[in-house]
Amino acid sequence: MNKHEITILLVEDDDIDAMSFERSIRKQKIGNQIIRVVNGQEAITLMQNDLQSKPYIVLLDLNMPVMNGFEFLDYIRHDATLRKTTVFVLTSSDDEKDIMQSYDKFVAGYFVKGSTGQQFLELISLLDGYWQLVYLPTNNIN
Repeated sequence: MNKHEITILLVEDDDIDAMSFERSIRKQKIGNQIIRVVNGQEAITLMQNDLQSKPYIVLLDLNMPVMNGFEFLDYIRHDATLRKTTVFVLTSSDDEKDIMQSYDKFVAGYFVKGSTGQQFLELISLLDGYWQLVYLPTNNIN
């Protein structure tokens, strides 16, 4: 498997934030496939039905309708086939309670949206470096 083939599952309900992320990915010339869904329930459906390419990482907003980010994390961490999914939180909340609750649910990183220009591009570069260097299992089962 080519490590550059990691799919990005973007779980984001805000169209502007999703477009900003996708624009930044293109600006950095990152070619990873991006699949966007607008809530945690849609993400779970994709993941359970293998409708996204593996391996993948999840970029997760916390505040969404239907199933928010914390409900999503609770669900996948208790599901034998999804619990090892690599998740980064990308949210507008800088509340310490949200940060701690996210790490208690074993996220790989917590990033606050709202960074503009160069700071956001540095975040994208950091994520790109992560998925270029890391080895992820193609099968999340024990």
